[in-house]
Amino acid sequence: MIKVLVNGAGGKMGSEVVRSVVQEEGLILVGGVDPKDSGRDIGDLVGIEKKGIIVEHQLSDALKNSKPEVVVDFTSPAIIYENAKMVLGAGINMVIGTTGLTAAQRDDLAQICTETGANCLIAPNFSLGAVLLMKVSTEIVKYLPNVEIVELHHNHKLDAPSGTAKLTAEKMAAARVLEPDADETIESLSGVRGGRYENIPIHSIRLPGYVAHQEVLFGGYGEILTLRHDSLDRKSFMPGVMLACKKVMTTKGLVYGLENYLE
Repeated sequence: MIKVLVNGAGGKMGSEVVRSVVQEEGLILVGGVDPKDSGRDIGDLVGIEKKGIIVEHQLSDALKNSKPEVVVDFTSPAIIYENAKMVLGAGINMVIGTTGLTAAQRDDLAQICTETGANCLIAPNFSLGAVLLMKVSTEIVKYLPNVEIVELHHNHKLDAPSGTAKLTAEKMAAARVLEPDADETIESLSGVRGGRYENIPIHSIRLPGYVAHQEVLFGGYGEILTLRHDSLDRKSFMPGVMLACKKVMTTKGLVYGLENYLE
């Protein structure tokens, strides 16, 4: 049984992870962290039977008290880097679903993994469907280089664009072999054409009612091709998270993107 601690256990994603770990064969929940809900039984916190596990206020205390083999982190972009340095620095494996880490920070964390022997997966999206959308997009862009991304999330998401959109753009930019047509549009309102990442426009929508959605739009001569993925419930991310908790035990070093665990 792999011992799992959930950081951000009281959040929408964290609570779903807690419920899934409890039911997953081969995993055992040993701890949870959430400053807003510390002192509560983790079962009460997520709406299941009591587990006899008290939610801790500090990650450092939880690491000492529960001695996990894997920490799953769904917290905040503002604290994820420090969280990761603490966990990986202690030689503990980590699955990171919190977005906001820069490329330089990922490099720093990879170096910590090398030094301590800890393993880490950083995944902007744990949905298998979203991962497949990225994979297909890298094939299509070889032939249809004119592409834009629209990503839609709930209005409480803390970052824009989404990590999924950025990773999709990175992968398509690396795979693109033909130059896209020039964008001759002149903005009469600054930013209306979206932001550019890896020279690919990304448009971020933030509205109540959405969960996580992404469209990749390809334009050709006399034709368009649109790929769309919709996560309608946070349960859609759980098979990927459970897979990651198991594979991070044996997949060496730091890995960026769940698709690398599927190969």
